[in-house]
Amino acid sequence: MRPLADIERRLGEIEAGAAGHGAAAAAAELLALGEEVLEHWVTGRGHEPTSETREGFRLLALHRQGCTGEPSFNACRETCRELVYHYNLVTADAQHDAAAQRLLMMTMVANHLFLFVAGKMQVAELGDFCCASRPLRQDAAPPESA
Repeated sequence: MRPLADIERRLGEIEAGAAGHGAAAAAAELLALGEEVLEHWVTGRGHEPTSETREGFRLLALHRQGCTGEPSFNACRETCRELVYHYNLVTADAQHDAAAQRLLMMTMVANHLFLFVAGKMQVAELGDFCCASRPLRQDAAPPESA
């Protein structure tokens, strides 16, 4: 498993257009990078990353494993599903007129997953609540009067 810093650097290279291969291969690499990010999360929690798949994708199985005992990790579920969606779009027709745009979107989604997981590894409460949650409303300072 490569260090998170290497994954971040590679995501940046792909985003800058330095994938070094065609759209389908770049999509496969982005999916693999997403898996590596989740492997870091699972390993960091003291577990062996699964080799199983969910709905045909290891990424989704790793996400499910990462949520065990950590409900707030579910915050990145849709990001994982979106990464799979864009992978499917790109690999279904790598010659499609929109392939480059789809690959760019997939790169941004993979980067978003990286940022969430890296942040979550540093700040355990990340993803615990949304802007409408009671803790935020209770802790918020009253608005200043004009």
